[in-house]
Amino acid sequence: MRHVVLDLDGTLYRGNRLFDVSIPFLAELRSKGIGYTFLTNNTSRSKLDYVEKLKKLGIETHEGEIYTPADSTLTYLRDVLPTVKRIGVLGTPSLCRQFEQAGFSVGWEGCEAVIVGFDTTLDYERLCRAAYGISLGLPYIATHPDLVCPTDEPTVMVDCGAICACLSAATGRTPLVLGKPDPGILIDLAQRHGLQPAELAMVGDRLYTDIAMAQRAGAISVLVLSGEATAAEAAALSPPPDFVIQDVGELGAMLSRAQ
Repeated sequence: MRHVVLDLDGTLYRGNRLFDVSIPFLAELRSKGIGYTFLTNNTSRSKLDYVEKLKKLGIETHEGEIYTPADSTLTYLRDVLPTVKRIGVLGTPSLCRQFEQAGFSVGWEGCEAVIVGFDTTLDYERLCRAAYGISLGLPYIATHPDLVCPTDEPTVMVDCGAICACLSAATGRTPLVLGKPDPGILIDLAQRHGLQPAELAMVGDRLYTDIAMAQRAGAISVLVLSGEATAAEAAALSPPPDFVIQDVGELGAMLSRAQ
């Protein structure tokens, strides 16, 4: 294990509450010379926003250590849809700015593709504009498949996958889904660091995104029970995760004993 890819919400923190074990775990990785990347499916924030959020929680990082499905979406647009210059984005102002900074024009009039993210600013008019674009046959891309976002608040945070379920019911079309569990993310991260996927560990709390991606990419899969999935659900998965642990602190202790 030479590099650890870390999910955020449910793995290092929940909502705005940092787990006590998170900072000591990151210190353990640094002391062993093991690199790490923060990987989240949450596209309601830009990478700079995540840098600021993590700093407030006590974790010092920079944009180069953060990867989100917006990165995957930009890569897809450039590689597969190079003629698309104007996009309709169902997402937060933060996500829209990230696309604009990458050189895209964001707006519904004359848009050439519809991008759906985790839109915490969702309103009915924009939802209908997105559905109309999809109904016209424009490329329809979801940044990630998550149905809900973990939270420590007494609510259910409807995420990108659930928003797309509404749009698909209205239009009869399903989106191209990027983000976790797309194995290309881990393969790309391995290449960036000059590693093989088997030298990466994906640590997360969701079976259908974090663990599925690790297994598809040939990386080490580590499920933490500090978020969504339960031990019973992990045991029922075939094949099961390589490791099932209570939290990242347990992984840090394992690494400490092993080296």
